[in-house]
Amino acid sequence: MARPISAAPFRHPRDREIFRLAVPTFFALVSEPLLLLTDSAVVGRLGTEALGGLGVAGQVLLTFANLCIFLAYGTTAAVSRRFGAGQLALGVRHGVDGLWLALLIAAVGIVVGWPLAPALVDLLGASAAVSPYALTYLRISLLSLPGLLVVMAGTGVLRGLQNARVPLLVAVGANLGNIVLCVLFVWVLGWGVAGSAWATVIAQSGGAAVYLAVVGRAARRHGVSLAPTLSGVRDAAASGFALFVRTVSLRVVLVVMTAVAARLGDAEIAAHQVVSQLWSLLVFAMDAIAIAGQSIIGRYLGASDVPGARETTRRMVEWGVMLGAVFTVLVLAVRPWAWIPFTEAPQVRDLIVAALLVVALLQPVSGVVMVLDGILMGAGDQRYLAWASLWTMLVFLPFAALVPMAASPGSPSGLVLLWSAFAVWMLARGVSLGVRAAGTAWLVTGAGAPR
Repeated sequence: MARPISAAPFRHPRDREIFRLAVPTFFALVSEPLLLLTDSAVVGRLGTEALGGLGVAGQVLLTFANLCIFLAYGTTAAVSRRFGAGQLALGVRHGVDGLWLALLIAAVGIVVGWPLAPALVDLLGASAAVSPYALTYLRISLLSLPGLLVVMAGTGVLRGLQNARVPLLVAVGANLGNIVLCVLFVWVLGWGVAGSAWATVIAQSGGAAVYLAVVGRAARRHGVSLAPTLSGVRDAAASGFALFVRTVSLRVVLVVMTAVAARLGDAEIAAHQVVSQLWSLLVFAMDAIAIAGQSIIGRYLGASDVPGARETTRRMVEWGVMLGAVFTVLVLAVRPWAWIPFTEAPQVRDLIVAALLVVALLQPVSGVVMVLDGILMGAGDQRYLAWASLWTMLVFLPFAALVPMAASPGSPSGLVLLWSAFAVWMLARGVSLGVRAAGTAWLVTGAGAPR
């Protein structure tokens, strides 16, 4: 029988373990959307077209980054299992090969992405006024891919080793550097949207250099070679395939939302860019518990402690619900003024305020979805996550397709309907993840990742 939510919500015996990883992870994750919000605020003062261009190009880059998120999540799960089983050298070996895989994928991304950039911008429905800004930002930002992917893989290694402090320091340092450089390049030097892109390239490269040094030191300490092994790189890629499928399905939903918003109008895509970044800020905050769950659940299952995994899962779900409720109240409180840092256009303002009502109401569901997704990922249940994400994506697409036909011209209804379709998707994800977590198929024990 499931234990009810604790009457003393801050005195649960699992809380210290959860928050030892979740608190620094929270600040590390929140710094990323704060970076993107700062970019949006700085670029937004250049005009609606520039802000829309950032939104379109940013969606392409975020899609690529999220397709490669297995570099972090898959590594965390694999390393934490080996940590729980006392096989640290094997965990570090997996991490080193993951770093080499990250560099290989980044090189391919740059070579393929540069010539395809105009087609990708057009595919997302950017208008003639928005397209030049999107293309400029996208092509420059492609140079940040090596740094970005190395940061992902390095983060996965350290979180798997139950170390959330170094990822926090790197994230905060890189993002603060990006903010300073973005203001300098865009406003002081007048580089426009290109300045924001160059700031991202420099900041990501600096963060990657720190991870290479930290993981390299760990490898020397455990007697692990820094040279890649073909079998290790191949295994890292193979283990991430299911997570890749899962992420493709998730990114299709977000890309379709951007494409629909762009076709609704320039004001809609500009407002959608702001609302999406605010949503990401809240998701990253709740995802701190999910990522802590990846590390903790992987360690428990690696040590064959199924009761510990079950009890920690229940507690993390409780925290997901509680944080979601807090964020609902917070969004409703700031909603009337949330547009102020980003735009002075009345139409964009009204669209932001309207869409944020849906965002506020979704927060408790979002909390549960984020936590359960992380727990199952930490358990190595990637195959189920891949299939569940695919089916929930298919639930979303018909609702998104109806939005342009149902929207009233000149009113906020189109963007509200688009975010309502997103709400249907989130509810479907909650059902699919909840059913799985209630069963036992994901509770596979031992140092090796489940097949």
